[in-house]
Amino acid sequence: MTKPMTMSQKILAYHAGKEYVEPGDLIFANVDLVLGNDVTTPVAIKEFEKIGIDRVFDKDKIAIVPDHFTPNKDIKSAQQCKMVREFAKKYEITNYFEVGEMGIEHALLPEKGLVVPGDLVIGADSHTCTYGALGAFSTGIGSTDMACAMATGKCWFKVPEAIKFILYGKKTGWTSGKDIILHIIGMIGVDGALYKSMEYTGEGLKSLSMDDRFTIANMAIEAGAKNGIFEVDEKTIEYVKQHSTKPYKIFKADEDAEYSQVFEIDISKIRPTVAFPHLPENTKTIDEITEKIYIDQVVIGSCTNGRIEDLRIAAKILKGRKVKKGLRCIIFPTTQNIYKQALKEGLIEIFIDAGCVVSTPTCGPCLGGHMGILADGEKALATTNRNFVGRMGHPNSEVYLSSPAIAAASAVLGYIGSPEELGMKGDDE
Repeated sequence: MTKPMTMSQKILAYHAGKEYVEPGDLIFANVDLVLGNDVTTPVAIKEFEKIGIDRVFDKDKIAIVPDHFTPNKDIKSAQQCKMVREFAKKYEITNYFEVGEMGIEHALLPEKGLVVPGDLVIGADSHTCTYGALGAFSTGIGSTDMACAMATGKCWFKVPEAIKFILYGKKTGWTSGKDIILHIIGMIGVDGALYKSMEYTGEGLKSLSMDDRFTIANMAIEAGAKNGIFEVDEKTIEYVKQHSTKPYKIFKADEDAEYSQVFEIDISKIRPTVAFPHLPENTKTIDEITEKIYIDQVVIGSCTNGRIEDLRIAAKILKGRKVKKGLRCIIFPTTQNIYKQALKEGLIEIFIDAGCVVSTPTCGPCLGGHMGILADGEKALATTNRNFVGRMGHPNSEVYLSSPAIAAASAVLGYIGSPEELGMKGDDE
């Protein structure tokens, strides 16, 4: 009889052709999708060419999304994108998404139906862990591993231990998936799940939309995790049916599976949360912020929080209001489809009328790339995922992390605050 396994163990075992794997095992497994972007793919291309083969393992199972420094911010980024474009054309990569049809990779791939439950996905980007929201095992890898996977369709893995997060209760007020994951990282620290799988289950999942789950899975890496993964439920299946025709396989953890830690979290008690510089673990609830922290810039977007629900929440707060004089508010819809939906719903008009900048999908300032770099001494509040020293620009700048609700309210207030300060209650009240 097979020993009990977690969700992640089962997916890895299945793709390695084994009945059982345990934490610490080194395995070689078949992958369902290999991902790269305009920063990491050029390095992978150079390594791929050294292998000396004239084809990729499967042109349908490679996705390349130029999203970091696009539209090209300078000559160097233009050269990077040119290399990627030519590689995609030479090897007839099906899922190459040019500027104009692309989006931020971790929002685009699920939208395009390229990831489904049970998949094993690797990407040369650390936030590849986002797809765990769909019940897939997805993790970031280096460019050399991407090169080998493009050639062979395989990658090596060290099977991770797992931490179980049992969520119960229901979201209240302005609390979102971003607040839940910031709460968790604040609780366990940025190395609290080091090389472990963060596995989410419990009745509380019913309160979480798919957009909430993508956000939570996305920031597994900020807790040091190998991956984050959600138990598949009706919401997952509904999303997959809307976006994909790929067959899928559901892996459910055995009841007696072993975990290194188990946390039970009542999400009804989680308040909107802000991560202070310079680590995502430096968290305070909005109620614990006693001083007024004045800010120069607000960023709403990124692979963490630029989906349609995020934009709707921001628009609800910004409607009929103005961005504080002297403050910049930049909004990044994460895909062209999300941009179009926001246009149809009148959200873009609300943003522009409020005095916001609305950008084409791009990672932009999240990694200090372009479209919103901070100057010496400036402070930003962002819905992004990292706030390390110099992350969004000058080493002497500061980045605070929050949900779209807090970000939008702060853009109006001019300092870090809540929609409640604008007289707005949450959707549940």
